[in-house]
Amino acid sequence: MNDTICALATAPGGALGIIRISGTQSLEILSRIFTRDITVAQPNTIHYGHIVECVAISSSQIIDEAMVSIFRAPHSYTGEDSVEISCHGSRYILNKVLELLVQHGCRMAGPGEFTMRAYLNGKMDLSQAEAVADLIASSNKTTHQMAMSQLRGHFSSELSRLREKLLKLTSLLELELDFSDHEDLEFADRTELLTIATDINTRITRLAQSFETGNALKNGIPVAIVGAPNVGKSTLLNALVGEERAIVSDIQGTTRDAIEDTIQLGGITFRFIDTAGIRHTDDKIENLGIERSKAAAQRARIILLMTQPGVPYPDVPIREDQTVIRIENKSETFQAKYGVGLDLLCQQLIEAAPKADDSDVIVTSARQYEALIQAHENLQRVIDGLMMQLSGDLLAEDLRLVLSNLAEITGQRQITPQETLNNIFSHFCVGK
Repeated sequence: MNDTICALATAPGGALGIIRISGTQSLEILSRIFTRDITVAQPNTIHYGHIVECVAISSSQIIDEAMVSIFRAPHSYTGEDSVEISCHGSRYILNKVLELLVQHGCRMAGPGEFTMRAYLNGKMDLSQAEAVADLIASSNKTTHQMAMSQLRGHFSSELSRLREKLLKLTSLLELELDFSDHEDLEFADRTELLTIATDINTRITRLAQSFETGNALKNGIPVAIVGAPNVGKSTLLNALVGEERAIVSDIQGTTRDAIEDTIQLGGITFRFIDTAGIRHTDDKIENLGIERSKAAAQRARIILLMTQPGVPYPDVPIREDQTVIRIENKSETFQAKYGVGLDLLCQQLIEAAPKADDSDVIVTSARQYEALIQAHENLQRVIDGLMMQLSGDLLAEDLRLVLSNLAEITGQRQITPQETLNNIFSHFCVGK
């Protein structure tokens, strides 16, 4: 954290490149290779000049012209003094500038070190830091919205509200432990404790359940194309993705393994799985493909159940949380081969997809999901203990675990004894 670090912030090979510097010596180091003294520059200003290399005591070589943006602590991405150099995107130029910066006191940044410094300097919490990576990796409108929502602190705010409720619950338990012998004391009874704990656990459960939606939106909503042989499943896949991804043949049993491809519809990524036709057969290899078809249908969020005139729909187990779209191919309203009905099908898929807007709190990180599951289990023990009238000291231990689980998500501190004490005296009557 005491080093001044530098790194290329843009992919090499473009017309322009940006080099980022962060640390207490950022302005001083850059001034040694820049034709203008920026150590006295005002924050949030841009300066034109040349990057130069001293080749002799009285002469220097111009490396490139550049625009330099100045950010002073704490009003920067990392919370430190920072500089961004915009120059031409030549690999030689970018490498030369980095070389000069290192020669004059910078250290090359490690992976994610700028964002790590932003976290350590209180510019963001861990959930927001993870959102930075999600934002960079976002490939469609929906994943971009989810990343922006978390980066703006919507998830952090929700956890902060839960923390406040946990603080109240902790305070009530402390009252019960410390002042239960005072008959004239007014504090909440076990019924209120149970209500607060149940409300918190309900919200934690909903956040954990959102991970399935977030994971589907992030990696592509799985859509299984299921039906009897030769009803047009492979033809439909090819029509949807716009290329010959699957072999189309009149011979039954052509598709023996799942074929996947993704497309974007309405800013949402869908992952289509073409499966083997479901029928009764003695062919062991084809039966293996049919079993895989049924397994793919079970994993899918949406099932396109296909048939054609005179052919019954296959018998496939459907979960309550799955959406089934029935398609009668080779009919007047739908013909995959000629694209008839595809627009309506695409609209149905968009409508069936889980939704996420800027204000939604949707968990997309497995790390966050696991912490929420642990918090739910520990808080459930608190609820069970309240119902069984267990002593407050036993309940307090499980409650501390809940606080620890939620603190893992954001990397923020847990509730301290002093904070609990302050809350007790500011919100509750502790004597007459």
